Amino acid sequence: MANLTLSITDELYRKMAKHPEYRWSEVARQAIEAQLADAELLSDLKAIAKAQKEFKAGKTIPLEVVIKKLGLEHELQR
Repeated sequence: MANLTLSITDELYRKMAKHPEYRWSEVARQAIEAQLADAELLSDLKAIAKAQKEFKAGKTIPLEVVIKKLGLEHELQR
């Protein structure tokens, strides 16, 4: 597992120290995971919007290319 060094203000550190019942590294890890999930969702939504715009403009993509980009090749083998 990789390590991350995080700088926080002295005030924030004092407040955190008053609550030793929390595993602050886990709190930070969960916050980072949530932010990344939001970023990935936003990227997906942007890609969908772009695809819809291209579709409306008459641009099409072969089904095989879509399947490969989505990583669904294994679904075709069923």
